[in-house]
Amino acid sequence: MMQILQGAQMLFVAFGALVLVPLLTGLDPNVALFGAGIGTLLFQVITKRSVPIFLASSFAFIAPIMYGVQTWGIPATMGGLMMAGVIYVCMGAIIKVRGVAIIHKLLPPVVVGPVIMVIGLGLAPAAVNMALGKTGDGAVQLVNGDAALWISAISLLVTIGFSVFAKGFFKLIPIMAGIVAGYSVSLGFGVVDFTPVQQAAWLALPNFTFPEFNINAVLFMIPVAIAPAVEHVGDMLAISNVTGKDYLKKPGLHRTMAGDGVATIAASMFGAPPNTTYSEVTGAVMLTKAFNPVIMTWAAVTALVLAFVGKLGAILQTIPVPVMGGIMILLFGSIATVGLNTLIKNQVDLHKARNLVIVAVTLVFGIGGMAFGIGEFSLQGVSLCGIVAILLNLILPDDLGENHVVDNAQMEEAADK
Repeated sequence: MMQILQGAQMLFVAFGALVLVPLLTGLDPNVALFGAGIGTLLFQVITKRSVPIFLASSFAFIAPIMYGVQTWGIPATMGGLMMAGVIYVCMGAIIKVRGVAIIHKLLPPVVVGPVIMVIGLGLAPAAVNMALGKTGDGAVQLVNGDAALWISAISLLVTIGFSVFAKGFFKLIPIMAGIVAGYSVSLGFGVVDFTPVQQAAWLALPNFTFPEFNINAVLFMIPVAIAPAVEHVGDMLAISNVTGKDYLKKPGLHRTMAGDGVATIAASMFGAPPNTTYSEVTGAVMLTKAFNPVIMTWAAVTALVLAFVGKLGAILQTIPVPVMGGIMILLFGSIATVGLNTLIKNQVDLHKARNLVIVAVTLVFGIGGMAFGIGEFSLQGVSLCGIVAILLNLILPDDLGENHVVDNAQMEEAADK
């Protein structure tokens, strides 16, 4: 019984982030719960239930899913996401054969850092539009502007407050706290419409959407897998440090990466967002010392049960746009900061011309909305950035710009004298 309660608690920690992704991208939150539950269980099968970690909706795919749903529709987007999952499984196979070093060679910090920054900064306009009560593209005003500012400001401030000042368990649920606070203020302003909740059944089959395959959607989604793949390695190192076991050796990074891929493939088969390992839950494991992977089995089972509660999904879909907008400002800014920190922590020297070129081109392509098209096929956003960053890193020689660095340093010394 204790393990069931601990499992439910782990799901509660992940819940805010888990449902935020489908609510932002137009997917069904009940299906996302189902995808997270199924994904976590499959991950446990592949890793022989040895890692106490929970998998749920990935933030890295928010912008690509938004674009995919608008351009090709949900089924084709799911087909693309399924292939991104296949890429994870392939990465697992490559790691098994070549070792972890191959990931560091293909995806060094100078590639991963700017791509993660683009994931966050590319969504900045959508966050601000939603905070102002508009749709993500700013085309339609959904909530009165003055009310929207109050709602989004309180959502943002509460999320910040919990992130910075909360202690213990409460520090792990800033998104949940922000949603509850913003929702309460929205009720005060009378901008919540409860009609869908009244119409929804207590028990209902989630609104599953099955994938279709469109080559454009597939080629668009595959490169997006870069950042979450690297994040996966980081999460595995983090949970290894927390529990004192080396999961990169046993069950092995190849198994955990393949498990992540299979979890994403399974989620996309039903219309759920791609799965990734959740750092919030790792934080909860550290806090509660709940190292038994069985607890995550119960978290997954709880998610599966909740997926069939129709009224829960209906309530989640009544959350007004400014509540999300306020939280997104912090969330997407945080994602960009993780990318920046990747460059700083790994001491990427931006005086080196090759590093400067890779970071500069990747950032401007991503944030500026560069797109390359050949006939019907078009590449843009995170996908284009990922490919460009990898190619530049492989093509540009390592010693490019070394002389300039020396010259600049000498010039600075001369100027100081």
